Amino acid sequence: MNQHARINTQPIPFIDVGAQRRRLGNAIDVAVGRVLSHCQFLMGPEVIEFEQRLAAFCGARHAVSCASGTDALVMVLLAKGFGPGDAVFCPAFTFCATAEAAALLGATPVFVDVHADSFNMDAASLKKAIATAKAKGLKPKAVIPVDLFGLPADHDPIADIARTENLFILDDAAQGFGGLYRGRKIGTLGHATATSFFPAKPLGCYGDGGAILTDDDELLAVLKSVRVHGSGTDKYDNVRIGLTARLDTIQAAVLIEKLNIFPDEIEARNRIAKRYSKALADVAIVPVVAKDYLSVWAQYTLRLKPGRRDDLAKTLSAEGIPTAIYYPKPLHRQTAYSHYPVAEGGLPVTDKLADEVISLPMHAYIDEPTQDRIIDAVRCALGK
Repeated sequence: MNQHARINTQPIPFIDVGAQRRRLGNAIDVAVGRVLSHCQFLMGPEVIEFEQRLAAFCGARHAVSCASGTDALVMVLLAKGFGPGDAVFCPAFTFCATAEAAALLGATPVFVDVHADSFNMDAASLKKAIATAKAKGLKPKAVIPVDLFGLPADHDPIADIARTENLFILDDAAQGFGGLYRGRKIGTLGHATATSFFPAKPLGCYGDGGAILTDDDELLAVLKSVRVHGSGTDKYDNVRIGLTARLDTIQAAVLIEKLNIFPDEIEARNRIAKRYSKALADVAIVPVVAKDYLSVWAQYTLRLKPGRRDDLAKTLSAEGIPTAIYYPKPLHRQTAYSHYPVAEGGLPVTDKLADEVISLPMHAYIDEPTQDRIIDAVRCALGK
């Protein structure tokens, strides 16, 4: 144990957006300055450029930027016409926006369990959830696998079920954009992929932002209409119900600069995650990344025996080391979502994980001395 590190209580940021800002230097200022000069604050040239670059990054044919990751999910479900009587399957171990998008349109979220090692959707539970939905008279229409904490879900068995049941696949990559699944990039694995540029995400802007990726030309046209109030060729003759969900040009300008360094940051995140796992594998259950997967490590999440988490968080906090719990209360136990169906047999893994998980500081700019300080503190707190 590094005794010098143990007495250092200077606060460590959980996600250091400032360090990234310093790396980018005046590139952001110049990019934003261009927008301030041309004054096209909505749908300016940077928006078009960013969409092209984003699609090229992951190999999708099209990218449609929008105002948030939640809007990205809602836009796709709205464009597909899902609503009352339709079942949309999603994991309960995720942020509320995944289910919220379906519920906002009057569709019924049906909750699916996850795998303990990946935190991502369990295809066997999905089959049970589909049977549950049918028994309740719902029409199975869509599945939303989530690439949680930056790790791609196991997409192939989910896609097999989706083909059998004629389900639309909307990949929720709010935390996973930039990842790889069996050699394929996130953004190309579903009929559509939604992602978020919330500042804390691996690829984040300086406010809210999101995007949809798809190879579907027809869906693209509808999404562009939905994004601007359902407009048609005449903006005062709206042809469908839509939203106001545009990405601000300034945010697009910021994202262009951040996308330039994103591959380097993904590499750094993986290096940091490997150091965590090597140092902590004997004191906690560390995250598992299967062969042929690449995580972007939106979070680095440990699992602890029940009863250990609160003590660890308190001890680390006293030493200036922040932690977070994603998620202490799964969706099926939250007030707004507790009345929606769950897969037959319940969600035992989800319930178990909610009592075990704790996340450590994770971003691309954690230097080794800072990480060693975190590791030493965790090991000491857990008695190693």
